[in-house]
Amino acid sequence: MRKALRGILSLAVLIGTVSATGASAGAATAAEPAAKQGGVTSGTESSSKDIKDRILAIPGMSLIEEKPYPGYRFFVLNYTQPVDHRHPSKGTFQQRITLLHKDTKRPTVFFTSGYNVSVNPSRSEPTQIIDGNQVSLEYRFFTPSRPAPADWSKLDIWQAASDQHRVFTALKRIYSEKWLTTGGSKGGMTATYFERFYPKDMDGVVAYVAPNDVVDKEDSAYDRFFARVGTKECRDRLAGVQREALVRREPLEKKYEAYAAENGLTFDTVGTLDKAYEAVVMDYVWAFWQYSLLADCESIPADAPNATDQEIWDSVDGISGFSAYADQGLSNYTPYYYQAGTQLGSPDIEQPWLGDLSRYGYQPPRNFVPRSIPMKFDRSAMRDVDSWVKNHADHMMYVYGENDPWGSERFRLGRGARDSYVYTVAGGNHGSKVAGLAADEKAKATAAILRWAGVAPAAVEADPAKAKPLAAYDARLDVRDAELRRDRGTLRP
Repeated sequence: MRKALRGILSLAVLIGTVSATGASAGAATAAEPAAKQGGVTSGTESSSKDIKDRILAIPGMSLIEEKPYPGYRFFVLNYTQPVDHRHPSKGTFQQRITLLHKDTKRPTVFFTSGYNVSVNPSRSEPTQIIDGNQVSLEYRFFTPSRPAPADWSKLDIWQAASDQHRVFTALKRIYSEKWLTTGGSKGGMTATYFERFYPKDMDGVVAYVAPNDVVDKEDSAYDRFFARVGTKECRDRLAGVQREALVRREPLEKKYEAYAAENGLTFDTVGTLDKAYEAVVMDYVWAFWQYSLLADCESIPADAPNATDQEIWDSVDGISGFSAYADQGLSNYTPYYYQAGTQLGSPDIEQPWLGDLSRYGYQPPRNFVPRSIPMKFDRSAMRDVDSWVKNHADHMMYVYGENDPWGSERFRLGRGARDSYVYTVAGGNHGSKVAGLAADEKAKATAAILRWAGVAPAAVEADPAKAKPLAAYDARLDVRDAELRRDRGTLRP
């Protein structure tokens, strides 16, 4: 195993100790004495004990519910985490986890969306490829996994990576085969940060459509993207609708006022309905390319100046979503906007086709976080991660979509990378996966994932072109655009 488990603590430890560098040393593990195989804890010990009992024997782990699914056991769990991994004695909170259990003899995928966790059974693409178990973690500060009271200074990428490290350390004694980490968009960023801070935990990383905003104030890559994406006809259609939405601001904002009243929307965080309206309109072109395909341009009004107000409203609402920047749309995503304004960075694009119609430009994350929460941007965080990936990437894979604006600033590999890859899905959007790659690249990427997980069949080892997922597609478990639907309606990765 390339990355062996280190530092298993005794059962009496609830909160991991802190190393000299400030990293959490990990959590307590399962109750049974462990057999060793080649220095790695076996996942087959006490096999007569029910898997639920073994999981709940982990100190700090509690069951919320178990849901049946054919061929699996699916658990929704809470795990006690320190609010501050550098100072574990200063309070704890309950972090929600789900576990799709197949077999302790199978490899495991550690998935995070970077947002909330779904409490229904599902499989990420790597989980289907390797036919394994899946542990999914809710990102700290997304409710209900939020400390009370909330000290927002403890929401950063190192603290979140340390959450994953403790969960991995706790479950590794049960699931002792190889582990991969994965996620899409902010989840792909999260998988990358986990690898950066705890590079000995995982055996491979599969990160989908992960933005990499190294220098927050330098966003010209996005402007170049929007100048050439798709076709001129499609770009002109989108620009026409967006312009008309600002030209007709007065009548459409009256419609927005009625819509807000009908749906109980308020605008205390962003400040005014006018700012919220413009923020939605400014997202329109970006959101189209994030969620749609070139063929979807046929649904965009071709002659915007002669379209009705309702047609302009419907197009903007269907793509950007007029509830996005109301308090009710923002509240669930306060942790994301906080991180965008303190570490992750956020895009700021020119959109020259709008001329002087915009009053506010691309509004910064600070506008979308309640003023009671202090924010200060750390310019070093993304530079550190970017440098680490270029020089130390090992068993890391990035998959991007050609027409996804978030891929304009992406992770790139340097000379120090080993057995790592960056792929691009032709014409792909923010939902791009390995399955969408050209046949030869899809086989190569699938073979690498199987190899990293230690389950590549002999035929694939001999000829990677024969690689394919080990588990059959399941229409209920393998919903590939789940994250895309969750984020639809606002500018979030």
